Amino acid sequence: MTTPPEETVIAPPALVEIRVCTGTGCIANGSLVVADRLESAIAQAGASDRMRVTRTGCHGLCAQGPVVVTAPEGVFYPGVDPDHAEAVVRALLDGSGPVTEMLYRETPEEEPIARYADIPFNARQHRIVLRNCGVIDPEDIDQALRAGGYSGLRHALTDLTSDGLIEEIKASGLRGRGGAGFLTGMKWELARQSVGDQKYMICNADEGDPGAFMDRSVLEGDPHSVLEGMAIAAYAIGASEGFVYCRAEYPLAVRRLKKAIADAAAHGLLGDNIMDTEFSFHVGVREGAGAFVCGEETALIASVEGDRGMPRPRPPFPTTSGLWAKPTCINNVETLANVAWVVAHGAKALAAIGADDSKGTKVFALTGKIRHSGLVEVPLGLTIHEVIDEVGGGCQGARPTKAVQIGGPSGGCIPAHLFDTKIQYDTLLAAGAMMGSGGMVVVDDTTCMVDLARYFLTFTQDESCGKCVPCRVGTKRMLEIITRITEGKGRDGDIEELERLADVAKKASLCGLGQGAPNPVLTTLRYFRDEYEEHIHERRCRAAACAALSTYVIDADICKGCGVCKKHCPVSAISGQIKELHEIDPDICVKCGVCETRCPFDAISRM
Repeated sequence: MTTPPEETVIAPPALVEIRVCTGTGCIANGSLVVADRLESAIAQAGASDRMRVTRTGCHGLCAQGPVVVTAPEGVFYPGVDPDHAEAVVRALLDGSGPVTEMLYRETPEEEPIARYADIPFNARQHRIVLRNCGVIDPEDIDQALRAGGYSGLRHALTDLTSDGLIEEIKASGLRGRGGAGFLTGMKWELARQSVGDQKYMICNADEGDPGAFMDRSVLEGDPHSVLEGMAIAAYAIGASEGFVYCRAEYPLAVRRLKKAIADAAAHGLLGDNIMDTEFSFHVGVREGAGAFVCGEETALIASVEGDRGMPRPRPPFPTTSGLWAKPTCINNVETLANVAWVVAHGAKALAAIGADDSKGTKVFALTGKIRHSGLVEVPLGLTIHEVIDEVGGGCQGARPTKAVQIGGPSGGCIPAHLFDTKIQYDTLLAAGAMMGSGGMVVVDDTTCMVDLARYFLTFTQDESCGKCVPCRVGTKRMLEIITRITEGKGRDGDIEELERLADVAKKASLCGLGQGAPNPVLTTLRYFRDEYEEHIHERRCRAAACAALSTYVIDADICKGCGVCKKHCPVSAISGQIKELHEIDPDICVKCGVCETRCPFDAISRM
């Protein structure tokens, strides 16, 4: 296991660090104000020579923000209020121990957990990609260097040939972490062998999956690891210029990335004659407009060139003819962050982690109805159960977990009874899902699987570039059918037509967007076909999630006749006298849900 982040001291030894998460999520919850108040408390105590505040990237437990961790003690404080700042500083100065009332608890009734490493969320993690996230200030290159940054690049440039470097990556078993899982070393070898007077290295940071924030967090928390990986890859394939293609919706990541590029160039780690060698590599940033299809390699290339982001037929593949028709290698953020670690620690170090054809770790964004949402990095080969239940804590409110959507909108829904499935590239494909970029959306028994498939299909249909008919028209027709089913208008033959259209889209679409778009539909049909049949034949949604197939009812045993629901009903569908049972007229009710939300006694539910 790698060293827990709270025990890695990046500051000079005499200093105590108070690490405040300043990733996007914690900033939204006020972490910058917390950091300011901590700095003020330190200054007022005259302790600036003994402790400092480090503004880091994501610590992982995003739902607990703003997050503060002290180092080297590793005390974890979740949900820190600015008014708590003085208490944290005072406890560090007088040695009285952690502020008990601020500590993390799994539940309000359980004993507090002081150390970050002892929280169950962290127990199964193995941080390689996230090794410096939550540890260093991403805008301070000196901290990145003290944490070992660019040591892999130095080793590559001074001790390895380009061919030797490629063999090292191949021996590690590292596969692409952005989608299909192509072997990284093999892709580099193809680009290396391609003939061209100019070659390009591109980092794909166009993360657009619903519920995914892995690449964003790495760029916000440790941009230098990605730049180092890019430079190593460029040296391997013979590229002298590169681009990071990052969506403009990630302004914090873009800003920190640009600063990291400038700082690295100033230190001789990017630019001409890197580390006094003959190798030169220049990096620029290109901001995308948020088109999901630009995560596909050829569409991304078109966008960088200034054209509309639309896929191109392959072959030729980008490694032969890519950016401006030159040999181009494209790896995603997580892959490149792995590269620097592999070169620094050796191929055997990564190959010893994981299982079978899936070596190393994978970063996942746990979202949905999960109890502990956030960012996790676990060894490949763990089961879905181990990640969802042991790391994520299972579903919120102790409800039964129904399924998990893995691999983004092009992935698939795996039911709870298959949670013993190992998280590996081939096993996930066999189950109908895919590794993808690493999104995990957990759903419980209140989720309608037909409606969930409709949600993801709505996304991919909207994001289709429209270039090829199977995707443009096929996803549109599929969406029309599945929407009709959720509206209580399904008819015989709809399921068979969905399967036929899905088969055509998978086989005939030009790029991965169209080929993967049917997966949520196909996997829900595969594992939850009975829900489709209930919608069509019984006009019933067992999860009561489809408004057209459900009704609101008032429980006679709970209703107190307070009249609150009647007062707030926008269409006057509720009748009844004060202190008497109220009733909802289903012919008038528009199923807006206001009554259920407003009822102070939870007497109204959707059936």
